[in-house]
Amino acid sequence: MKKETKFSHFDSDGKAIMVDISRKNETERSATAKSSIIMHKNTFNMIKNGTSKKGDVLGVARISGIMAAKKTSELIPLCHPISLSSISIDFHLIENTHTIDITCKCKLNGKTGLEMEALTAVSIAALTIYDMCKAVDKNMIIEDTKLTYKSGGKSGTYQR
Repeated sequence: MKKETKFSHFDSDGKAIMVDISRKNETERSATAKSSIIMHKNTFNMIKNGTSKKGDVLGVARISGIMAAKKTSELIPLCHPISLSSISIDFHLIENTHTIDITCKCKLNGKTGLEMEALTAVSIAALTIYDMCKAVDKNMIIEDTKLTYKSGGKSGTYQR
């Protein structure tokens, strides 16, 4: 795997640019990102049991994460608008630590990667959980947001 020796979003004069992908080949690409949100036991149980006054917290967080992935190029200035072919968001509830792990998997056939879309999706899903539950738990912690996998393109496969 080739290591980049310079930042790709700057020209030779140091000005910000959107990377030119016009000569890149389309390849099948995927990216997976994860994040976690830790909360009080009562908040965790409220989400798990579906007793939040605001409704289905995880259902709303899933939709907000999918929407965020689709809007990433509007949020991150130098991201290319891309045509995602698949976005999935899953939640894993960890009882003993009152943690919800969030995983997003994105896929496309295109000329540029989608790591930012997966990272944006898990970040916004976690923020949505926080927003929906902050009235009962302002001590929630969002942490450990990271890319865990990417494939496709000339840089190949990355696995954390």
